[in-house]
Parts: sequence; structure tokens; C-alpha cells
Amino acid sequence: MSDLSRTVPQEQLPSEDLHPLQMPVINLGHLSLDSATRSHVVDDIAKASRDLGYFQVINHGISQSVMDSALEAASEFFKLPSETKEKFASEELRRPVRYDTSSKDSISMSRAFLKHYAHPISEWIQYWPQEPPIYREYMGKYAAEVRRVALHLMEAILEGLGLGKEYLNEKFHEGSQLLSVNCYPKASQSATSIGLAPHSDYGFLTILLTSCQGLEVVDPSTNIWKRVQQLPHALHVHIGDHMEVLSNGRMKTVLHRALLNSEEARISIASIHGFALHEKVTCAKELVDEENPPRYKESSFSDFLDHLTANMDNKHRNFLESLRM
Repeated sequence: MSDLSRTVPQEQLPSEDLHPLQMPVINLGHLSLDSATRSHVVDDIAKASRDLGYFQVINHGISQSVMDSALEAASEFFKLPSETKEKFASEELRRPVRYDTSSKDSISMSRAFLKHYAHPISEWIQYWPQEPPIYREYMGKYAAEVRRVALHLMEAILEGLGLGKEYLNEKFHEGSQLLSVNCYPKASQSATSIGLAPHSDYGFLTILLTSCQGLEVVDPSTNIWKRVQQLPHALHVHIGDHMEVLSNGRMKTVLHRALLNSEEARISIASIHGFALHEKVTCAKELVDEENPPRYKESSFSDFLDHLTANMDNKHRNFLESLRM
């Protein structure tokens, strides 16, 4: 992120709605082909992660029916009576399942959300909503499939960093998965057009599934908001704060926001992948030397939750900035 986007309030960065972003599209199926093809794909993922902090993936192995079913389960949950959804309401950020609407987290402008842990699914699914009846089955299938995609992507990114795909393998496989299931209303002329204010995600990777267009990212080369095109059967991938830390700044977290869609309500499911709750993320020692000293302090998912709690009323809080050395 350039100095401009750190000094200008993020919501005041210019927008260029008429020019959709030309985003890298990665065919993940090519990772399992011959070594030369895999090497080319790894280079493409590394370049996108380094230069942009985002890309889309196709041929990822998740069926359209599993994706559609997860969006259906999410949509049906948000249609439930308020008193049913409010059973999951809490201001305690460490609850295994938490429902809320815009107002309390300082970045939600106009959304309702349900957040819950998803790995290991056998441990957490007992806390998930039992209504609608399809929720646990449909969302559980998607959670398991998208985690598989995340692990494949992590291997490729670690290869691209020169660390090898087995780097910290056990910690990634034992790591956390948080699903943030969001519902944004159809835009109205009298209300704000922003559903979720500018922010970055704490983890290594976020994989986003959406029902329709509404996502915007900052183009780091121009500091202009660009809308992300909705490609059929594609998933959107964000580099998160902890990936920037692990890479010692070689890969960049992405600043993004959600705009309300003028034609329909929008559902999104963000799958955020990180280490276990108390496992610290540090700059990889292999990427640190005299010319490239450590740029970030160590931190964990638990530290991130503490940061959120301490800055609940601070709209411009920034976890990654708090880690810079």
C-alpha cells in the first residue's frame, strides 16, 4: 500500500467505477500438471500476491452446486425472524458463533453478518445454526472444500517465496478457518452505498464467494478504487495481514470494501485462513538479512482479537500498522 493510501482517509480515495479492474485469473487445475506448468502458475500467483494482493481462481475443484448451496444456506439464514438470529448476537468477539448487524464493529456500514469457526469442523459445527435445516450440511460441505483450496494456494505462495511448499506445513494444516457470512441489502437512494468500509483481513488468505457484484479493491499502482468483475464459477482471493508479515513485506495485504448492489441484495461468504488462535506469526527467518531486517512484530489471531476489542470505537484502526517496526 502506498503512502497516499495511508495518509488519505481510505473512503476518500478516488473511485473509477466505469473501468472495472483487470484482475489476474489463475487456473488452479494447472498446479497439478507437469512441473514446468506448475512452476509457471506458481510464478503467476507470486506476482499477483506481490504486486496486487489479490487475484481470482478458476478450475479450483469446488462444484457449482456446492457453491450455490452455501449461498442458499446463507440467504435462508438471513431470512429467518430477527428473534431467531438474535440468539447468536454477542459483543464477545471470541464466541464460536456470532451474529450482528451494522453499527458495533465500526466497519460495517450496512450489513448483517454471521461469523463462525469452521476448522476442525467436527469441533465447531455443533455451535452452528440449526435453522435453516440445510445450513450445517450445505455450509459444512463448502467450508471443507474451500479449506482444501486454501491449502493448495498456500503451498504455491510459499513456493513463490522460495520457502518450499512444505514450509510450516503442520501449522497451516492445524490452523484456523473463520467463515464470515454476510448479507448486504439492495442499495437505496436514501442510504449509504457502502456496505462494508475499507479494511484488510488479518489472516494469510481470504477466499471470497459472492452472489453478485459489489466488491471493490484499491489498485496499488493508482490508489483508485476499482470494482471487481463477477466471473462465472470464480473465487476471489485476498492476501491478508499475516501473509504480509510472514513474507516480511514481499507480499501485500489488500485494502477492499463492499458496495451495495443497486439491483439486488448481495450474499458473500469469506473464508479466512490463519494459524491456530495463539500461534504466533513472525517474519520468515529465510527472508530476513542485513539488507532486509524484520519489518513487523510477531502476532497471533488472539492478538488481532485483542486489538479489535481495544479499538472497538476507532473507525480507522489498523492491525497491520500496529505491527510495523
